[in-house]
Amino acid sequence: MKISLIAHDNKKPYIIQFALAYKAILEQHELYATGTTGKKIAEATGLTINRFQSGPLGGDQEIGARIAKNEMDMVIFFRDPLTAQPHEPDVSALIRLCDVYSIPLATNMGTAEILIRGLERGDFSWREIIHDRIQGVENGKES
Repeated sequence: MKISLIAHDNKKPYIIQFALAYKAILEQHELYATGTTGKKIAEATGLTINRFQSGPLGGDQEIGARIAKNEMDMVIFFRDPLTAQPHEPDVSALIRLCDVYSIPLATNMGTAEILIRGLERGDFSWREIIHDRIQGVENGKES
């Protein structure tokens, strides 16, 4: 599965802790992150992470574009609800895209732990069905 990891500045230590705690699960998947978050997670864990721009520089939008193309399966986004974000419209758009395309989204540690445990159990195999169905449509074979 393709998983995005994003965190606002005040939440970066928490997403690093999360990645360390669940490294064995995360390393089995293709990881993506916004700029600084990805760099910090990779340095702390040794995980391979595909990095986009920093969130305020368009990274949230890059992830949103992947969601719209069905190229992202899960988003873990530790948001800071108590600090105003200069790119709040981008954040809102990313959350909206997750809702539109039924992408599992965690915005806090509690929800992220539930999603990662579900991932470990195989609860997200329905995403593979969606990938296969879209690939069939693209190849002219509707299911």
